[in-house]
Amino acid sequence: MTTSGTTGTGTTSIGILGTGRVGGNLARRLASAGHDVTLGHRRGGIEEAAARAAGTDPSIRFADQRSTARTADIVINATPGDTALERLTEFRAELAGKILVDVSNATHDAPDGLPGDLVHPGSSLAEQLQHALPATRVVKTLNTMLFTVMTAPESLSTPPTAFLSGNDDDAKKVVAGLLADLGWRPEWIEDLGDISTARATEALILLVPHVLRRRGFHPFAVSLAR
Repeated sequence: MTTSGTTGTGTTSIGILGTGRVGGNLARRLASAGHDVTLGHRRGGIEEAAARAAGTDPSIRFADQRSTARTADIVINATPGDTALERLTEFRAELAGKILVDVSNATHDAPDGLPGDLVHPGSSLAEQLQHALPATRVVKTLNTMLFTVMTAPESLSTPPTAFLSGNDDDAKKVVAGLLADLGWRPEWIEDLGDISTARATEALILLVPHVLRRRGFHPFAVSLAR
């Protein structure tokens, strides 16, 4: 893996698991930054849906999730958080030795379809993933905002915050480089510490449905004011 100073990670092979709005949004921005991006779909025969998620960017490739996890240098989990632990545990061998960036939140849906109770109360999805994948370096980030802000933090009138949680400092530095490629300034990135700190940022999802019900799906992020 190459690096390019403080502005980003250079050209990196990135696999994104999940072809929904989050995965497609990240794929487009990372590909435009020059990265080698593969979108991993869950089942065969849905290349058309994956293509829609990626827009018209011809540089983005598509593969099944296992192949995506096996061939990428960095893997981003953009799958639904309530089933992510079971799904990613199946890729233990493919993810060994790699950085896994988890941007999802594990919740049970409320009656209106918005996030409800936490799937892992007293813990976090990121902690559960790190425990299940001991040979993988898990980093939690970008889970405290509407998905559009992940790739356009400058769109908010108030500077947003991207929190980092992970046991491996070098892995967090690499992920901070990816955040820079997504438009995040260094002063907007807050390293909270080891992976156990992810339970705090994941718990913030309980605030989100109340904001969405009152404000609608307008871009927002949970930010640290100084």
